[in-house]
Amino acid sequence: MMLSGLDPFDNTTGELRSVRKAVRHDSAEKHVSGSALYVDDVGAPAGTLHVAVGGSPKARGRIARLDLEAVRTAPGVVTVLTAADIPGHNDVSPVGTGDDPVLADGDVRFHGQPIFAVVAETRDAARRATRLARIEIEDAEAHLSVETAEAAGSRISPDFEIVRGEPAEAFDGAPLRLSGTLAIGGQEHFYLEGQAALAIPQEDGDMYVLSSTQHPSEVQKAVADVLGIAINAVTSEVRRMGGGFGGKESQAGQWACLAALAARVTGRPCKLRLDRDDDMIMTGKRHDMLARWRVGVGDDGLLRAVDITFLARCGFSTDLSDSVVDRTAFHTDNAYFVPNIAARTKRMRTNTVSNTAFRGFGGPQGILAIEHVMDQTAHALGLDPFDLRTRNLYGPDRDVTPYGMTVFDNIAPEVMAKLEAMSNYRSRRRMIAEHNEAAPILRKGIAITPVKFGISFTATHLNQAGALVHVYTDGSVHLNHGGTEMGQGLFIKVAQVVADEFGIDLDRVKITATTTGKVPNTAPTAASSGTDLNAMAARVAAARIRERLAAFAAETYDGAAEDVRFRDNQVFVGNRSVAFTDLARQAFMARVSLSSTGFYRTPKIHWDRKKGEGRPFFYFAYGAACSEVTIDTLTGELRVDRVDIVHDVGKSLNPAIDIGQIEGGFVQGMGWLTTEELVWDDEGRLRTHAPSTYKIPTASDVPAEFNVHLHDGINREEAIYGSKAVGEPPLMLAASVHSAIFDAIAGLAPSDTQIPLDAPASPEAILRAITTIREGRR
Repeated sequence: MMLSGLDPFDNTTGELRSVRKAVRHDSAEKHVSGSALYVDDVGAPAGTLHVAVGGSPKARGRIARLDLEAVRTAPGVVTVLTAADIPGHNDVSPVGTGDDPVLADGDVRFHGQPIFAVVAETRDAARRATRLARIEIEDAEAHLSVETAEAAGSRISPDFEIVRGEPAEAFDGAPLRLSGTLAIGGQEHFYLEGQAALAIPQEDGDMYVLSSTQHPSEVQKAVADVLGIAINAVTSEVRRMGGGFGGKESQAGQWACLAALAARVTGRPCKLRLDRDDDMIMTGKRHDMLARWRVGVGDDGLLRAVDITFLARCGFSTDLSDSVVDRTAFHTDNAYFVPNIAARTKRMRTNTVSNTAFRGFGGPQGILAIEHVMDQTAHALGLDPFDLRTRNLYGPDRDVTPYGMTVFDNIAPEVMAKLEAMSNYRSRRRMIAEHNEAAPILRKGIAITPVKFGISFTATHLNQAGALVHVYTDGSVHLNHGGTEMGQGLFIKVAQVVADEFGIDLDRVKITATTTGKVPNTAPTAASSGTDLNAMAARVAAARIRERLAAFAAETYDGAAEDVRFRDNQVFVGNRSVAFTDLARQAFMARVSLSSTGFYRTPKIHWDRKKGEGRPFFYFAYGAACSEVTIDTLTGELRVDRVDIVHDVGKSLNPAIDIGQIEGGFVQGMGWLTTEELVWDDEGRLRTHAPSTYKIPTASDVPAEFNVHLHDGINREEAIYGSKAVGEPPLMLAASVHSAIFDAIAGLAPSDTQIPLDAPASPEAILRAITTIREGRR
């Protein structure tokens, strides 16, 4: 919904004083001083109990014995919970599939699956007691890889594909035909604040839950369902998260439900904070995939046919896998026009933890696959990979995606050309070639890759947001909306918009916790849409109050409402001005409402999944990255030497926040593609379940030279002040690192030899690829 005359591109009340300014994060000082409050920092009420979770010792089978007597009698234990203690539904599936129990009942389906919960006087007592359980699981065949699941026909849902043209026929007729596989690893979210929840019983059987979640409304509903009460009896709240990255979109619900269940059974406040090892074992990751690809190319270097099948490890339950893997198919084209293309997906049910949302939501896997195909093709043709990529970009008369959406805002060619010049790509490539001739052991590589990423939830109903704004009689403003803050700067951006709507200083706007008691039925803060949705909803709410104030000011000071202006903490009516503070007090005395809700839903989008066509995205965000790397051909070790980025954020609401998001997203993507490796053993146990065995990037891994440039543009759609989303797209810029590693290795191989480089391109993977080439294997 839009108010008449509300122009999302500009400000009708006066000059912009906060929007488009580099304003620091609202919690920046709290973050660095350690005073920012997270769930575990909030003062717990007297009598608070602590919850710890006991998991399955096997990956699959029927529970033959569950002896918890020693657990119940352990020091400090108040009670032990099992599925039998759940008064409502034993399910937290986010899409209602019914395959995601809070506590396993009868059967277990992955190693570490929660079976019982201990409620004790201290966290230490609860955790120690979980070790005393005696659990026996009858043996059953476990599907631990996508290949074994495929052979067994084990899927969470039917296969889905997006196809345009005749890929098979075009492939057969192409002068150059290549095919291969690419293993794409998963990724642990590794949020600094783990999964946590505090549940406090209220009167009349109500429940208050403080949760570290990206989706308070889902936590609210899940708790209500599990406790068997109405949704209005549960209040879910979150002030901030210490990171989320998608891992707290759907999977925060289980831990909130266990805390609430413990609170209901004991009648006392209960807190659950997962230990890091348990968190990594019991919560889902980015979907790892196996991509089987083939490509047909003309002598002119134009792609004629691309056919990629993705086998996605979804884990034991559905969770969000359908939507995640759909987005993989949506992004298999990336920024390239392919006349004949097939993006085929298989959602494999495996006996591993259920994978879930992760920054990019399936898109990175699709983009990495097509970029790998481009690298293999350029190597086979003997072309500069940059030239092959730019030749195949979307352009005039080549501007419709495989799902039928016109790429109306295509700036990929412009962004690529700008980056080519800014990074001195051509001269550096020549220098790298000379270096590699002289130094065969420490080889360098360089690559530029583009990103075209669709912005909107592909589940259309989620593209909505609400907000609540109050103006108090001293002119201060209270702001609340359905978005959640996980460090990404959403709150400060929305506050900037509201401040400019009233023409007041930013520090007059109070940012408050997200709570279902103020804004109901919210969508998750995900899909890079937090600012697009919530800033627009907040602006609608603020504009309603401003219009009332304008009408009151015009009547009081003899002017026209349409001529009233709000700026510099003043309200101007003709040649007169009144302080915003004074006008607020006067309006209250005149019984003018100073409170309003706001609502916004994304226009124009639609998607017919059965037909595989529509406009699932409001617009696209674009970017490109140039990465230079050095690899040690004797050890496989890697260093990222320099990164140059040009990224499109439209008219940035806050350049400081946006640059931080670009830098952080790139480094997180770089970790996914170079150092972060998930390993399960033959029994389905996750062996990389701690910082000691799972390597996220550190400060020393950040490139010594790291240049980020915001593209000077504007969103061609009516987004808030012409800005664009920035949360997810930068992660995919890190595909340039994988391509640069490929480039460094490719110089060791003849053009008729494929480069067997999977992801992550860890030292072991790099060394395997080099060894395979040197031994003449393909």
